[in-house]
Amino acid sequence: MLDALTLATGVAALLLAAWCGWAAYRDQPTKDWHFIGMAVVSVLAVIQLVVGIVQLARGEKPQQGTTIFVAYLLGALACVPAAGLMSLSERTRWGSVTAAAGAVVLAVLEVRLYDIWGG
Repeated sequence: MLDALTLATGVAALLLAAWCGWAAYRDQPTKDWHFIGMAVVSVLAVIQLVVGIVQLARGEKPQQGTTIFVAYLLGALACVPAAGLMSLSERTRWGSVTAAAGAVVLAVLEVRLYDIWGG
């Protein structure tokens, strides 16, 4: 895996979590700008998925197994969009809390992906 991409995705996810958490603290639902932030973080997760699959196709292997690595890549790809969809259904501060929680989950998954790859 590319360490810089993993770090960038994790940091972007934590920034998104802080931003959505601030909105929840101010008793605001997720706004369009939050969804743009979620899209940016999701694009980083897509890029990471593509890079991971390309590295696997080139014959590189994660230390802790290919199956678990791919499962974590797919989970990392899905967590922010899933939280975003859930926050759309809850148009209160709890929607912002849900989006923040999804971003924190992504940051934790990034740490785990780094560990699985052999970092």
